[in-house]
Amino acid sequence: MMDVRLAHRPVVVGVDGSASALRAVTWGASEAARRGVALRLVTAFGWAGEHPVGHPTAGEVYRGELRRAAQHRLEEAVAAAVAVAPGLEVGGEVVVGYPMGVLAAEARQAQLLVIGDRGRGGFSGLLLGSVAVAMAAHAASPVVVVRGEEPDFSATRPVVVGVDGSPTGEAALAFAYESAAARGAALVAVHAWADSVADVPVAGLIDWAAVEEEERQVLAERLAGWAEKYPDVAVQRVVVRSHPVPALVRCSEGAQLLVVGSRGRGGLAGLLLGSVSHGVLHRSHCPVAVVRPDAGPVR
Repeated sequence: MMDVRLAHRPVVVGVDGSASALRAVTWGASEAARRGVALRLVTAFGWAGEHPVGHPTAGEVYRGELRRAAQHRLEEAVAAAVAVAPGLEVGGEVVVGYPMGVLAAEARQAQLLVIGDRGRGGFSGLLLGSVAVAMAAHAASPVVVVRGEEPDFSATRPVVVGVDGSPTGEAALAFAYESAAARGAALVAVHAWADSVADVPVAGLIDWAAVEEEERQVLAERLAGWAEKYPDVAVQRVVVRSHPVPALVRCSEGAQLLVVGSRGRGGLAGLLLGSVSHGVLHRSHCPVAVVRPDAGPVR
C-alpha cells in the first residue's frame, strides 16, 4: 500500500523542451491522474550569475532570453499534460540551477520522478542521457525513465519486474505489484540466472534441471506473500538461464513498464546503480522504473 507519508506528494517531471521530455510529461500526467495527486513540472534554468565580457548589460539581456525560453518550454509541457489529463492539477516552475541538482532536490519531495531518456542536444547515438543515469542512481524517490515511442497504457500490456533473489529487491517488487494493481494489468516476474561454469569441463557433471528447480524456488520465495496482498493481480513467473539484461529487455517488448531495483544481488554498497539496472535503462523497449531499496512501497 501507499506509504501515508508520501500519499500527497506530487509526481514530478523534468522538462527541457526535448521530444523525450514531452513523452515523459505524457507518461507523468497519466500516472499522476491514476494516483490522484498533482503533477509538478520543473525546468532547470542554469545561470552562474557572471556577466560576459563586453557590454555591462549584455549578461542581463542574455539571462532574460534564457529565462523566456525556459518559460516557453514549461508552458508547452503544461499544455501537453492538460491535454492528457484535463482535470489534473498541474503546476510548473522554472528553477534556477543545473538539471542534476534541481531534480535531485525535487525527488526528495516527490512520490515519483519522471524523466525522458535523452535530453535536448543529446547525440542520436547516445542511448541514454547523463541526467537519466544520475537520477536513477541517486534520486531519493523511485525514478521512471520514459523510453520507447508514445507511451501505451493499455491494460493488455503487462508490468514486468526483475527478481534477483536479494532482499534489496523487495522495494522493486512492492512498486511493481502496486503498479500492476493500479493499471488492472498482469505482472510478469522474471528471474534470470546465468551459470559461471558452463564452459569448463565440470559443467557436464552439473544437474542443470536441479539447478533450475532451485532458481524457481528462489523466485517462489521472493513472491511469497504478495499474492495475498494483491489477489487480483495475475502473475506469470519466468525463470530463464540467461544474463538478466537480455532476458528483461526481451520481456520489455510488449510491456507497459519494466521495474528493477537500483542494485542487485552482489552489488557493492558504493555502487548506486547496478549493471542490470544500467543495462536495461539503455536497452528497454518500454519505460523503466528504478527503485532503490530504501524507496519503500510507493505506488
